[in-house]
Amino acid sequence: MSDMACHHMDLPFWALKLRHPLTIEAEGPEIDAQRAPKWQVVHYEFPVRGELPAVKLTWYDGGRRPPQFDDDKMPKWGDGTLFVGEKGMILADYGQYRLLPEKDFAGFVPPAPTIPDSIGHYEEWFKAIREGGTTTCNFDYSGTLTEAVLLGNAALRSGEKLEWNSDKLKVVNTTKADPFLRSEYRKGWKLG
Repeated sequence: MSDMACHHMDLPFWALKLRHPLTIEAEGPEIDAQRAPKWQVVHYEFPVRGELPAVKLTWYDGGRRPPQFDDDKMPKWGDGTLFVGEKGMILADYGQYRLLPEKDFAGFVPPAPTIPDSIGHYEEWFKAIREGGTTTCNFDYSGTLTEAVLLGNAALRSGEKLEWNSDKLKVVNTTKADPFLRSEYRKGWKLG
């Protein structure tokens, strides 16, 4: 999860303007302290964001997929993101998307793009250095995305549904996740 989730959860984080989850709950196989789980499903709840409603986001990996894929009507698709709305769904990855059910969106003409294509991670970084400004996945954005992803691991390993206080960077309903959020340093060492 700590690798691929940052890439795949980027789409909903960016599109839905997500930041800090309120709750995180995970399921997976029995915990092995030495290895990552073979599969994992993590449920996040995000608060209202301005005029945007609260959102539930679920991460699936290790061969697990959303229940909508049990329906034979879903297209064959590799890795990606399924946005589920009141009137339909969007199945997307970084290069393509499909509106579902396809029959309901036959003839749909998408609006003209308003966001320019990325010039690439490295080129964005070099441009920000040379000209000032920022990158698409700057530390403010990528830090909160990574925080959410890692909280999924903490929820699985703690075996608890976590209630997250992002201002205090603390789980407020249990201490079982604490060992996965902070390290105790040997005497003589500290973070400055």
